[in-house]
Amino acid sequence: DLVPLVSYALLGGRCRYCHSRISPQYPLVEALAAAIAVFVALVHPSITGFFFWLLVWLTALFISVYDIRHKVIPLGAAGLLIVLGAADLFFVRPEPFVPALVAGPLLALPLLILCVVSGGRWMGLGDPILMLGLGLLLGLTAGLSAFLIAFVVGAGVGIALMLFTSGYTMKSEVPLGPFLILGAAVVHFFHVDFFSTLSILWH
Repeated sequence: DLVPLVSYALLGGRCRYCHSRISPQYPLVEALAAAIAVFVALVHPSITGFFFWLLVWLTALFISVYDIRHKVIPLGAAGLLIVLGAADLFFVRPEPFVPALVAGPLLALPLLILCVVSGGRWMGLGDPILMLGLGLLLGLTAGLSAFLIAFVVGAGVGIALMLFTSGYTMKSEVPLGPFLILGAAVVHFFHVDFFSTLSILWH
């Protein structure tokens, strides 16, 4: 009953005992976790690299699902990304230390300003904390690329929701966290960097 994906298919999406319908969220998240494991293995073939980045991206997946469901970023999980980013920065990453260390706070600052100015109405505190962790993990230019992807995709999804879904308006709440994580994943796994020239100057 608990084999990822297989059990859902064999049970026809229903509990074996009470026959209640099982949410499609579960096989979807299981499939995403499997895909993440494959991508991590391809990008980080070493054992330590694989397990480190698998923990990073499974944590990010948890944050995304939680934010979509509850419209709030779990601060403990976002804090774990900060710890992992700091560990990578201090013990693994070969790039210059100071630029990489400053990347996280610089990328989180605009979101923190929006949060403070709006009193949390435009932006929750979880978003800058999440961006701080992603910035430490990605570095400045890759983090900027992830930021750009997140806002472009997020704006596109928001417009589509307003056009094609009843009840959505300009004031409707759309979680930013999943888009930040999507942008970070695109940058990390596909080596997207719109600011490569800036990267040379930065280092």
